[in-house]
Amino acid sequence: MAEFWFRETADGVTFRVHVQPRAARNRLQGLHDDALKISLTAPPVEGAANRLCRDFLAELLKLPRARVEVIKGHKSRRKTIHVENVNGLELKARLGIN
Repeated sequence: MAEFWFRETADGVTFRVHVQPRAARNRLQGLHDDALKISLTAPPVEGAANRLCRDFLAELLKLPRARVEVIKGHKSRRKTIHVENVNGLELKARLGIN
């Protein structure tokens, strides 16, 4: 599996997600092109999907919400996420992606 879906930074890791809003349940669907695809129950209204995206990823990664941030794509299905104090190997292990 290609490593280009995430990028390590000085203080953590940055990666893209492709969000499917208004899904039946929240779940990680795997890789979709160069991003993680996740389904979220929240509608894409007034930041609800962004908040749930952050909360869901923090829960998956077993991290406090404060360490996970949507840094780009607030009004798009394609979002860029930054996670503090995590490296690429740790990210993959916590998400169960080889």
